[in-house]
Amino acid sequence: MNPNPQVADLHVVRNIPLPSPALVLSEIPRDEQQAIFVAQSRKTIRDILGGRDQRLLVIAGPCSIHDTQAGLEYAERFRALAHELREHLYLVMRVYFEKPRTTIGWKGLIMDPDLDGTDNIPRGLTIAREFLHEVISLEIPTATELLDPITPQYIADLISWSAIGARTSESQTHRQMASGLSMPIGFKNTISGDLNAAINAIGAATKPQTFLGVSEEGIASAVSTSGNPDCHVILRGGENGPNYHQSSVRSALKNIEQSGFHPSLLIDASHANCAKDYQKMPGVFEDIVRQRAEGNTGIAGVMLESNLLAGNQSFPRPLGDLTYGQSITDSCIDWGTTEKLLRSAATAL
Repeated sequence: MNPNPQVADLHVVRNIPLPSPALVLSEIPRDEQQAIFVAQSRKTIRDILGGRDQRLLVIAGPCSIHDTQAGLEYAERFRALAHELREHLYLVMRVYFEKPRTTIGWKGLIMDPDLDGTDNIPRGLTIAREFLHEVISLEIPTATELLDPITPQYIADLISWSAIGARTSESQTHRQMASGLSMPIGFKNTISGDLNAAINAIGAATKPQTFLGVSEEGIASAVSTSGNPDCHVILRGGENGPNYHQSSVRSALKNIEQSGFHPSLLIDASHANCAKDYQKMPGVFEDIVRQRAEGNTGIAGVMLESNLLAGNQSFPRPLGDLTYGQSITDSCIDWGTTEKLLRSAATAL
């Protein structure tokens, strides 16, 4: 037997240090106007969730950002529509850089910015922050899903709202992370459809927590938080079917209130609520808006997966073969459908 066997890093191919969050933030700094806008957008979202602002929160945009040029074209269109409908809707753009995978697949712009499996994470963090910087400069509020607990140190100051996904709502790590984040946080019900996991997540994230994290200097640290009071539930359907219908929504709101939290939630019109069929998404969205228009103010907002073009395209494939403005992850509705749905919603409300 080897007298000095290898007992560490048996399966690690490489371990590359990342630039510190402080360095990346200094290279792509937010200015005073951007900071003011982010703070104001977060306050608006808090007011909507708390019923102090009667507008409907709409979080819409690509399933994931893989082409920043197409993403900025979407943002320009989004800005004009948000301004047009601002009296009745508060539009926040999906800017998703991290993708949870059931088995394997592209894990998002931060993990693999070159879409070639090289996993250049330092470059991914820089591109993600640069993109957020440009979107915020357009005065568009931003929304993302925070998947890796290290990521927020690099981009969270430019995020208006965040989600904890269906795969991670039960995760202690993500609940602890959420307790220290500075923006409103939505917890999705689990893949199975379990709502109690999301409600329990709120109970944990609203309380003080101490956990392992990373400092601005990139050093492993013990992070202590005061708890995040702006946590809420997102209904996204589950393995047993959708949960956007009136009976499901009323039951969820009752459950939330009985658990001691403000009866307010968001509903995702995509994922299991449309059976992962983007062509059903408009009908789901319209039903949610109808419930809100009929007086269910517990529905604070709705989520849509929307891109320049409808559907999605298979990936991986040669980058030169990719269709501009079409998702490489989940299928989305196109821009024309998005405009029509949001204008109709504003009219209904």
